[in-house]
Amino acid sequence: MFTTVAPRSQAQLLPRDLFGAIADLKRDLNAVILAHYYQDNDIQDVADYLGDSLGLARQAATTNADVIVFAGVHFMAETAKILNPEKLVLLPDLDAGCSLADSCPPEAFAEFKAQHPDHLVVSYINCTAAIKAMSDIICTSSNAVKIINQIPADQPIIFAPDRNLGRYVMEQTGRDMVLWQGSCIVHETFSERKLVQLHVQHPEAQIVAHPECEPQVLRHAEFVGSTTALLNYVQTQAAPSYIVATEPGILHQMQKACPSTEFIPAPPMNNCNCNECPHMRLNTLEKIYLAMRDRQPEITMPESVRQQALKPIQRMLEMS
Repeated sequence: MFTTVAPRSQAQLLPRDLFGAIADLKRDLNAVILAHYYQDNDIQDVADYLGDSLGLARQAATTNADVIVFAGVHFMAETAKILNPEKLVLLPDLDAGCSLADSCPPEAFAEFKAQHPDHLVVSYINCTAAIKAMSDIICTSSNAVKIINQIPADQPIIFAPDRNLGRYVMEQTGRDMVLWQGSCIVHETFSERKLVQLHVQHPEAQIVAHPECEPQVLRHAEFVGSTTALLNYVQTQAAPSYIVATEPGILHQMQKACPSTEFIPAPPMNNCNCNECPHMRLNTLEKIYLAMRDRQPEITMPESVRQQALKPIQRMLEMS
């Protein structure tokens, strides 16, 4: 049985049982679905591997699949392609970009880098392949502190593109770094005033936050960490509830891991869904099915860029 829907400009016939159809395509294509925690619940449940940027990079580096379907945003699928040039890498919606990656245009960053010729460039993985190609080491929010601590103390560093993560890493390591002034539209939207008001209403709750958040939000958090670190933390503590300052997609896994615990999304500044990443949420179960069925949209890039971008990713994996 089929039902008619109309994604984008033309109607497409989709099977009623998308979960079953996707499972069949995974088997026929020898495909793997890698998904970030910020995806919708159905996508999280259909994924073969669910994780943060570091975990997803590791999975992409070791998968035996012939086809990688990346339920995330563009820079994540690019990373999978950089690590797997011979594989077909699909992104369900090519418009699933990243505000943080977009905040660091390659031409402008090249000029910025030229102004600091003696600096080592450490770039957060949330950047384009072109920025990775200009970097010396890539990091994620999971390993940024560990990586910076391995760099000689007398080596000056450029950290890009997220100023908030860079500022947090400077506080944790005591290192002075030159920061590119980029940011994530989701993590900069949390309201300190509303967060404090919410905590007054839930005094028993612990506040946990992602290091991409603004400093005034982080100072209220009892724990700061990557999405995986946040998920692990709430499973090891005894708090009856948590206020979670990151994209609320992670709450699905938190609730599954701790069904008797209350998880409350931190409030944005306005009365909106601004704490949801609009780019991540462009991916849908229907688009995953269509991407696998049609073998597109495919992620490609010039081989010269891929080879240059591969080096700093490999350094990250070695240092992690």
